Amino acid sequence: MRTLVILTLLAVLVMAAICYESHESMESHEYLNPFLNRRRASDFIQADSRLRAITQERIRERSKAPQEHQRELCEDYYPCEMYAFRHGYAAAYKHYFGRRRTK
Repeated sequence: MRTLVILTLLAVLVMAAICYESHESMESHEYLNPFLNRRRASDFIQADSRLRAITQERIRERSKAPQEHQRELCEDYYPCEMYAFRHGYAAAYKHYFGRRRTK
């Protein structure tokens, strides 16, 4: 009889330890609603850092390397682009636009 009482108490203690649900898990907001709305999902990114990144991208677009600017000019003019496929963009730019810089 004594062993039965001890085993019952031991079983109750084990069950209480395993099935115990702490209040900390109930305090979490994720317990009731695990999904976030769109506004709260992006709250960890600061708005000013996003604006700073966009500004940096715009600055990089404005200050292109001269070779990149020449290549874009050549790509817009079809004969220059065809010449560039055969001889390269530097030679094509010099051939079509290089002589214009006379005073």
